[in-house]
Amino acid sequence: MPKDYERMEWSNRSERADLRSLCDLSRRRVLQGGTAAALAALGLAPASASSSGLLGFRGVPPSTADTVVVPEGYVAQVIAAWGEPVGLAGHMPPWRSDASHSAADQAAQLGMHHDGLHFFPLEGRSDRGLLVMNHEYADEGLLHPDGMTNWSAEKVRKSQAAHGISVVEVEERGGRWQLVRPSRYARRLTAFSPFALRGPAAGHPMMRTAADPAGRTVLGTLNNCAAGLTPWGTYLSGEENFNGYFAAPKQLDAHQRRWGLDADWGYRWHAFDERFDAARHPHEPNRFGWIVEVDPFDPQSVPVKRTALGRAAHEGATVAVTRDGRAVVYSGEDARFEYLYKFVSRDAIRPGGAKVNAELLDHGTLYVARFDADGRGRWLPLVHGRGPLTPANGFADQGQVLIQARQASDALRATPMDRPEWVAVNATTREVFCSLTNNTRRGTEGHPGVDAAHPRARNSMGHIIRWREEGDFDGETFTWDVFLLAGDPANPRPEAQGNIRGDAFANPDGLWVDARGVLWIQTDMSARVMGRGEFARLGNNQMLACDPTTGEVRRFLTGPRGAEITGATMTPDGTSMFVNIQHPGEPDNDRSDPAEPTKHSRWPDGGRPRSATVVVRRRDGGVVGA
Repeated sequence: MPKDYERMEWSNRSERADLRSLCDLSRRRVLQGGTAAALAALGLAPASASSSGLLGFRGVPPSTADTVVVPEGYVAQVIAAWGEPVGLAGHMPPWRSDASHSAADQAAQLGMHHDGLHFFPLEGRSDRGLLVMNHEYADEGLLHPDGMTNWSAEKVRKSQAAHGISVVEVEERGGRWQLVRPSRYARRLTAFSPFALRGPAAGHPMMRTAADPAGRTVLGTLNNCAAGLTPWGTYLSGEENFNGYFAAPKQLDAHQRRWGLDADWGYRWHAFDERFDAARHPHEPNRFGWIVEVDPFDPQSVPVKRTALGRAAHEGATVAVTRDGRAVVYSGEDARFEYLYKFVSRDAIRPGGAKVNAELLDHGTLYVARFDADGRGRWLPLVHGRGPLTPANGFADQGQVLIQARQASDALRATPMDRPEWVAVNATTREVFCSLTNNTRRGTEGHPGVDAAHPRARNSMGHIIRWREEGDFDGETFTWDVFLLAGDPANPRPEAQGNIRGDAFANPDGLWVDARGVLWIQTDMSARVMGRGEFARLGNNQMLACDPTTGEVRRFLTGPRGAEITGATMTPDGTSMFVNIQHPGEPDNDRSDPAEPTKHSRWPDGGRPRSATVVVRRRDGGVVGA
């Protein structure tokens, strides 16, 4: 779907007090004193500029080349590109460079626009395992030989098949990784695969449709973005900006308007699959925007949409574990002025894997974050009957609170944020990080102004926020700081210079903490701005490594032209890192030129640009990043 978020409509119209006067001191501390002073003031980390030795590579310079660049002593290998067969026995249609493969073929092939992913080792091995990955959206101009013209039921079916989730088996042989095909684990979940609804909103009247009067089975998952791993061995996938897939009614009600159902992203699904016509099926959009749980080791299992975790434009889901063994799931909502959530399970994780924990995420408490100007924050419970979440205010029951999590968060006066995306947890230090990619409407007329957690108006560069729960991960209060402000120190606009200690970058998106404690940062500058204006010196999108103790940042990888860098995972021994390269060649607001599909990029194989997974290794076989 279009990534031009600066042109997307802001759907959060709730009125709030402007915190500008409350947070000037905190804002000046971040902008003038820098990250170190803020950290020291909050007692979160020492204000030291010395390297701890976590980053053992020489950073690479910015690049505008149509290739992947990694540090000296490293090698990057491309595997699992869009259109490669996932390995279903008896159905392995090959990639066709003119994109003439059918919808049925695409349903057995890796989808478009790889996003979050995770490596699941087989028998604890580091040379063989499963890669599970999301496919966020489809570029119709690349997906079909004739682009976005001549829409048909077959083209819609192919587009739906290019979405979803893939499970592939991979193996290292002779120093190179490859797909194992056929594989008994291979699987494709698409926009027409069945998913079970579980939790408090399952069966709710707002989830029932003519095709599913029980409200307990949904066809499809879409716009799957970031990914998470559960301690019991399953994969979590966030359904992000689902609203642009639906044809909206001519007159939207307040609920539909609050969820941005009037977006138009060019998909024509509703013309050939009527469930995407919200005028005819107004409850169908309520069945998307959930966290999906998949058991990668059981291809016959039915994946589940976990409604207890709330409905949102979920970027993803990151799991922490309390000291008494309960699961805590953090999730950001990738939309301007939307919210950051936390779910705490009622029960402890049980040994025995996915089957014995099949209902763990159906019972617990969902919270939304409020960041206060004094460096403290509070998790506000989204529980029916508490505070304003009552029938008198339009919340009939807990199911409605979860389906209308945005409206419930509005009512609780949670903090509207600058596109909170990936969340990363350091289980050792118990610090939690969240990327806030950008929001150029911050502080402009008719929109919320700056506040302590968002200290820059017209936030074009983005930042990363950090907090530590008071007590355990299930705590209802926390202390927080702005970990770093992204930007370019040579930018003529002071507010866009940032305070990075090391290599400059903009628009942080993907975050991941590895086993050594390195915070990996991935960027998502849109094609509209990449390499231009105040972003010109930053080059293509990139992946950086940060030592959270010192704040030092080094650029580790740069991507091909027009691509986003997203998703990171390693083998258990840390010697192979898997990273996704999404939408190489994405041009400015135009991904639909069938006559010239390669005019912006020819990555990775010299023809039609294709999203793909890259495996990064040290030539000496050592731990990546060390």
